[in-house]
Amino acid sequence: MSDLHTPLDRPDLQIPSAETPSLRSLLTIAIGVVVVAGLYFGRSVLIPITLAMLLSFLLAPLVNLLRRIHLGRIPSVLLAVLLALTVILALGGLIGTQVADLAQDVPRYALTIQQKVDALQQLVLAHMTELTRALGARPARVAVAVNTKPPPAAVASVDTQKPIPVEVHQPDLTAIQIAQRIVTPVVEPLSTTAIVLIVSIFILLQREDLRDRMIRLFGSSDLHRTTLAMNDASRRLSRYLVTQLAVNTAFGVIIATGLAFIGIPSPVLWGVLGALLRFVPYIGAPLSAVMPLTLAAATDPGWSRLLWTASLYLVVEPIMSQVVEPLLYGRSTGLSPFAVVVAATFWTWLWGPIGLILSTPLTLCLVVLGRHVGRLEFLDVLLGDRPALTAVESFYQRMLAGDPDEVFDQAEILLKQRSLSSYYDDVALKGLRRAVIDADRGVLTPAHLERIRTSIQSLLEDLDDYEDPRPPQAAAEAAASPDTNPDAPAHPATNGLAPQSLDLAPTWRGAAPVLCIAGRGLLDDVAATMLVQLLAKRGLASRVVPHATIARAAIGKLDMGGVAMVCISSLDLSGSVSHLRYIVRRLRWRLPPDVPILVGLWPDEEEALQDERLRTAVGADYYARSLQETVEACLEVAHKASLDAQSPLMAQR
Repeated sequence: MSDLHTPLDRPDLQIPSAETPSLRSLLTIAIGVVVVAGLYFGRSVLIPITLAMLLSFLLAPLVNLLRRIHLGRIPSVLLAVLLALTVILALGGLIGTQVADLAQDVPRYALTIQQKVDALQQLVLAHMTELTRALGARPARVAVAVNTKPPPAAVASVDTQKPIPVEVHQPDLTAIQIAQRIVTPVVEPLSTTAIVLIVSIFILLQREDLRDRMIRLFGSSDLHRTTLAMNDASRRLSRYLVTQLAVNTAFGVIIATGLAFIGIPSPVLWGVLGALLRFVPYIGAPLSAVMPLTLAAATDPGWSRLLWTASLYLVVEPIMSQVVEPLLYGRSTGLSPFAVVVAATFWTWLWGPIGLILSTPLTLCLVVLGRHVGRLEFLDVLLGDRPALTAVESFYQRMLAGDPDEVFDQAEILLKQRSLSSYYDDVALKGLRRAVIDADRGVLTPAHLERIRTSIQSLLEDLDDYEDPRPPQAAAEAAASPDTNPDAPAHPATNGLAPQSLDLAPTWRGAAPVLCIAGRGLLDDVAATMLVQLLAKRGLASRVVPHATIARAAIGKLDMGGVAMVCISSLDLSGSVSHLRYIVRRLRWRLPPDVPILVGLWPDEEEALQDERLRTAVGADYYARSLQETVEACLEVAHKASLDAQSPLMAQR
């Protein structure tokens, strides 16, 4: 029995000192710098390889489809790549033709825009003049001397110092230089395209072999995690690329058709550009609208064409992003909006315009690595769309900051999927336990504790309007209980009716039949207040009693009149079994023998093994590990008391 007097295991109260950066951390930073430098200086080689990998992910579903119709591996790959080459060449030729046609009319467009700018300046100056006159100001007039001739001496000095004209002549270009200037701009994209297609063919032909080599290189010791990471990456990338290609193609077709009806020159060019730039979420579509809007202003003396073009983008893009994409694949990228913007800036700096288009797929690969590789978890935290803090951590952090409004906003979201008692058990109590741990460690000042107490009281007031329906499982068990009297009135605990319909026994009809006693912890009274609120929503009146009133010297003054049940709640990790046993013993001296006592100690999962010891050592009638269990126990006791009170009446009838 000696173990009964030992306190429950408490966390280490020592505050760890700040650690100096280790050699491993410095090495990680150095490796990151080297990787970024390698990406920058090796972009001429890495860009084609990256494009080939993404193209292979894009063509993989088509290759699988062709193989299902028994076309064979090699013919399926060659046919898919040939189709991709045909599309690329067609788009390249189309873009080149459109740009050539557009370049011929650039001077005329520039003149129209200059005329509109001058008209706007005159309009602004006219309004400024009217405003100045309205304010009673008189603009100063500046006289400018015209045709003023300099003195003769100055003219003579200028003539004597007149510089000698110098003409610079470029040497004539040789045939080789002329051919180099013409061929180089054409050969470079063609060579890049050839490299991309060849590498894509080999990737598609040897997908299984490359997968096995990657597993052998990076994750042979943990095949499960490596396989999960690779499957997750390939699934996300393939679904993102294929679906986004379909959506962007539809966007480009709609934009090109609309611009053609409006009368914008080269509408196909702007449709293709919109489809490509839309691979960059949030900022791609606005960027693709800049040139069409400029041309709308340049080709129309008025402003109607500009307004129609702006309306086209303002209607089509929201429909695509807010209606079509969520219906097709939801939030499949897994990237936060901030990460998309930062990634677009970073990859554009590294690889130019190609990096802008590839920013989202590349960043998605980094996020997948961060989710499955422990040392790269910071990538998922910084770039992923999953919440950085859990609900409990966010609750505690906002309570520390004294911001109950944000906690209430979070609670409203969580309460759409769970009951109020479940929110208190899974979020609020666990957040308060963190506060108790930090208080024991000495990192919370009395001001912090008072701020937390004030914030939680404000939160409880805001949540008082929410109902707490009984869990379906508990309601079904209560309805099927053999102790239920079929002739008795319906019990709201079994069907979720209003609490006022409870048919309570005489002992449970007092002002506060449930006595909620707070433990000796710093925030135990808050937990007891939550319990009182939950009991009130089930039709059971109760009141909170502070821990000081059950001390040896004060318990004799405690009013026990009308008490039908006692609930002791404790968040204090430093509480001991013997302390709880002595509280129960003192209450037994004051309470009638038929009044049950419930002990609620909200332990962590690691302490759940001590439940049986608490049951046998404390000596209480009931033991609960959550507020929901406590409420159910009180309802059960009240229901039994009601049945016992109705039994003699039924026997007399």
